[in-house]
Amino acid sequence: MKYVKLGSTGLDVSRVCLGCMSYGIPERGAHSWTMGEDDSRVFLRRAVELGINFFDTANVYSDGTSEEIVGRALADFAPREEVVIATKVHGVMRKGPNGRGLSRKAIMFEIDASLRRLGTDYVDLYQIHRWDPRTPIEETMEALHDVVKAGKALHIGASSMWAWQFATAQHVAEQHGWTKFATMQNHYNLVYREEEREMLPLCMDQGVGVIPWSPLARGLLTRDPVAAGGSARSQTDEFGKTLYGTADHGVIEAVARIAAARGVSRAQVALAWVAKHPAVTAPIVGATKMQHLDDAIAALDIALTADEVRDLEAPYTPQPVYGF
Repeated sequence: MKYVKLGSTGLDVSRVCLGCMSYGIPERGAHSWTMGEDDSRVFLRRAVELGINFFDTANVYSDGTSEEIVGRALADFAPREEVVIATKVHGVMRKGPNGRGLSRKAIMFEIDASLRRLGTDYVDLYQIHRWDPRTPIEETMEALHDVVKAGKALHIGASSMWAWQFATAQHVAEQHGWTKFATMQNHYNLVYREEEREMLPLCMDQGVGVIPWSPLARGLLTRDPVAAGGSARSQTDEFGKTLYGTADHGVIEAVARIAAARGVSRAQVALAWVAKHPAVTAPIVGATKMQHLDDAIAALDIALTADEVRDLEAPYTPQPVYGF
């Protein structure tokens, strides 16, 4: 496994981050395709064995049961000081007007709830899952700063938003001497490259680590675009159905050609392309088959040629903004 610094922090993380949305009690939350605890633990153990030390979950994943499963598994498989645990806050967790969002009340309640579920005194990275237009950004940034100063989180991060929003949050934090975001978890893959316009250059300029979600476009880049059927997730993932309706099939076909020529999987080619971007610290990869973990690790050793990069990128056309 290869390790790099997380943005401008001193924290060392694996070049692959295991996304843990697939690990949670299916009856809890909106995702019927998630895996129960026994099955999830197999993948978490294997990830640790492969040298992955970076794990990303969220309070809303399977109504908190993802945090519970991840926390118990990592406590069994690795010393706490050797793993980097990231979680998120923003989505609906309780009934009532204060059961969601990024108010001071919501953040202070939810960090303690996440720590209880994870079974740890602190998280390494506490992220806002989305922008909250109903709460002043000053309130959010001060609350996150206080979470850090209380020792409940080592670093803070943000997720999909407009570049101007991210810049505003960073400016507010700097202006008041509060903790700034160390990471951006944004939407980035071969069929969705709109983040190259402003967000990725901003992160590079400011030394912010980028940990992209959906680097395989929810599996679209790994399967035949004309094939029928699909996984249980692809058939029932309502959020996923809002993405990639205008995706360039030429990009998908280029991935298939290059993978065939190299004798590797499509996933390895698509992940290698994401990982090569100088702004990217670690793509967030989900795994429900062992091959998914193997592909993620193998992709780190693939150095795409200039011609291959041109072939992969040439068919791309501008896309609507997805995922905010």
